[in-house]
Amino acid sequence: MAFPPPPIDGAPVAEYMAPSVEQFRETIYPAAQPAILRGVAKDWPIVRLSGNRSDLAAYCRQHGASSPIDILRAPADIGGRFFYSSDLSGYNFVRDRSTLAALVDRLAAPMRDGSAESGALFMEATPVATVMPGLLYEQRLPHAPPQVDPMLWIGNETTVQTHFDLSQNIACVLSGRRRFTLFPPQQTANLYMGPIERTPSGTPVSMVPLDGADLARFPLFAEARRHAQIAELEAGDALFIPYMWWHHAQAFGPFNILMNYWWNEHADLGSPMEAMLHAILTLRDLPEPMRDAWRAMFDEFVFLDNGPTARHLPDAMRGGLGTLDGGHRKQLWHALFTRLSQHADRLFGRTDN
Repeated sequence: MAFPPPPIDGAPVAEYMAPSVEQFRETIYPAAQPAILRGVAKDWPIVRLSGNRSDLAAYCRQHGASSPIDILRAPADIGGRFFYSSDLSGYNFVRDRSTLAALVDRLAAPMRDGSAESGALFMEATPVATVMPGLLYEQRLPHAPPQVDPMLWIGNETTVQTHFDLSQNIACVLSGRRRFTLFPPQQTANLYMGPIERTPSGTPVSMVPLDGADLARFPLFAEARRHAQIAELEAGDALFIPYMWWHHAQAFGPFNILMNYWWNEHADLGSPMEAMLHAILTLRDLPEPMRDAWRAMFDEFVFLDNGPTARHLPDAMRGGLGTLDGGHRKQLWHALFTRLSQHADRLFGRTDN
């Protein structure tokens, strides 16, 4: 079955036919570019059942847990695109509770009036170990680090708005078809990021709808469109999405299942998002000469524009300006924690009892 036309033009994502684990780890992953891993899961039992909704639902019930799950529900008029409400004060969907059995029964129901389900149904990013533990015993994707716990997404024809993750990602289609539209991190300024404090699902999203983007309202998006890449996946295919690449995901068909693996081998360093929020609080509203002074500091000591820093100092005296080992990191974290705590106490008028 052919995919419907994409909402925007884009270059095709590079494809690799059933790449080995070694090829992924030694060639694909270090390149830090999106890559289709074609057919890597085509022999999984759940994928072989993907063409028959009744059999697929029976498999899910057999391997699933009975505990409640969180789902998203939305009326048919949103076109499956989970997003903010029209005035941005809320969302165009509601959160509800269900069970895996009830969800898959609704998705596998016979067609009614041209559609299998009235409105959009979606279980997003739920640990496989929680919702379908039996699946883990049958198959795991060896290309992802073995310690990573995969997540499951189940729904009908839904659209996840353009967003980024602070992690590497391999998204594997188990049932249905998916189209991903991706943009490199360097296009952030052209994607009109939404609020960071209030998001539809925990991560900031682009405010630009791909289908019918209004260039009068979002003129910079024309440049982002020039850098778009598109991946179209069938059941059994996977997509590698590098760290912080923006991606927009469309699911086609009445019963879609996707399993993904998120990981960040540098997570122990802390979240750069928190560093950015701290910088917004402390730097952004300074006068321009002061900001420029700190830009020079960041370029030198954070982004290492001139290579390793503090080479003029003896190793023992470089401290936080030099190479950081575990001990140095703990010292810096302790100092930062102490200073932030003191500032928070002053800001909120807290005093020791």
